[in-house]
Amino acid sequence: MVDSSFWAWIVPVSIIVIDTVIRVVALFVVPRNRTPASGTAWLVVILLLPIPGLIFFLLIGGNRMPRARRERQNRVAAEMTNFGRGEKESAEYDVHALRPGVDRAVELGMALGAQPMLGGNTASISHVYEESVAHIAAGIREAREFVHIEFYILSYDKTTADVFEAIREVTARGVVVRVLIDHIASVRQPGLKTTTRMLEEAGATWAFMLPVRPWRKQWQRPDLRNHRKLVVVDGVTGFMGSQNLIDSSYNKPGNIKRGLHWRDIFVRFNGPVVAGINAVFIGDWYVETGEVIAERSSRRQVAAQSGHLGCQVLPSGPGFGDENNLQVFLALIHAANRRISITSPYFVPDQAIMYALRAASARGVAVELFVSETGDQPLVYHAQRSYYGELIDSGVRIFMFKPPYILHSKHLSIDDDVAVIGSSNMDQRSFNLNAEVSMIVSGEDFVRDLDAVNAYYHENSRELTRDEWSKQPVRAQLLDGLARLSSALQ
Repeated sequence: MVDSSFWAWIVPVSIIVIDTVIRVVALFVVPRNRTPASGTAWLVVILLLPIPGLIFFLLIGGNRMPRARRERQNRVAAEMTNFGRGEKESAEYDVHALRPGVDRAVELGMALGAQPMLGGNTASISHVYEESVAHIAAGIREAREFVHIEFYILSYDKTTADVFEAIREVTARGVVVRVLIDHIASVRQPGLKTTTRMLEEAGATWAFMLPVRPWRKQWQRPDLRNHRKLVVVDGVTGFMGSQNLIDSSYNKPGNIKRGLHWRDIFVRFNGPVVAGINAVFIGDWYVETGEVIAERSSRRQVAAQSGHLGCQVLPSGPGFGDENNLQVFLALIHAANRRISITSPYFVPDQAIMYALRAASARGVAVELFVSETGDQPLVYHAQRSYYGELIDSGVRIFMFKPPYILHSKHLSIDDDVAVIGSSNMDQRSFNLNAEVSMIVSGEDFVRDLDAVNAYYHENSRELTRDEWSKQPVRAQLLDGLARLSSALQ
């Protein structure tokens, strides 16, 4: 029998050895291929709490996908390149006609995994939540061959019921409807079983994106999500934007109690670029199901180009690498000569964006930022607030959309000729972790339409002044600072 004094000696020594090994190994492993801010934040956590920190790091410390998924994603990326080569021959937009700076941003996007900018497109913007849902239902009813639907959150409720009815109507006449929904986001929403049952009863084929089900050998970092929102009808009509397909309250008791409703933007596109939106869905469907979709475009799709907008689809996420959405956004910000308007519900920028905005303001560019006055995610809300003082001091005007609404739109306008809309926030999650899709649009009339949306934001927002911000209580400042540190744990 081992003497009790042995255990009294060996247990503490073992803990000290394990503790030391974790700290030393972390110094070599954690900073590798990370931004300095992210590496420093993780090292602080692990050095302060070695064992819990290590467990936390192993759970969400990497954005590397499983091997089989990476192989499929690599094939998708290659297909995107092939798609770009084919489309450039028929509808390529003259990038060299763009003004200096914007042309380089478009070329950069192409080099980093975006599709080419295509000409001949039209676009119509909707920023009324229920109206956007009605437009989607109407678009689905136009289908003759196929409908592709992909949303971070999709739920059957009183607001979206007509979309499900539209699906039922078109499948009854032989239209193929495929639906992708994010797994974790769906599980967290009320009524998932009802939603999937209604999809099946309506005749749609559906699949989860990035499922986390270890019992089915489906596992990756659980907070790596597919955040895209898009609809494609016959390859003729495409919808993209920030809005999920769910009631504006998100059907959550806490939101309903607070009276919260989301405000979003969704854009209908027609023209050659719709094939590019469809290519994003086809790639995601293949990654999730292994099925290669035969319907790449509709027989109804005509070669004639009825519009004049140049549009470039920019998919991004861990499968593409290089933070391609961040790099293109930065290139566009640096190209601004007169003004920059940013709308982002979760604005937690990295240092490069802060430098770019400060530089733009210093050279006389008017910079405005629209955010929500109230927040639905406390950690992100406080992390975002930690940047307000620095932004105001740099000359950025901050407009806070008034409660009880959450301004969930995500778009960027540069001067009077180029804009970006899509699913991507201005935060590290959208740049590093989430699968996103953005659309770069070249066209003064589209920017004017987006300015009309911004005018609505101005009417329903109030400007945050330096005087008001200087009166923030110490407790709020502490929460903001701690949340900012936590946001670097990517």
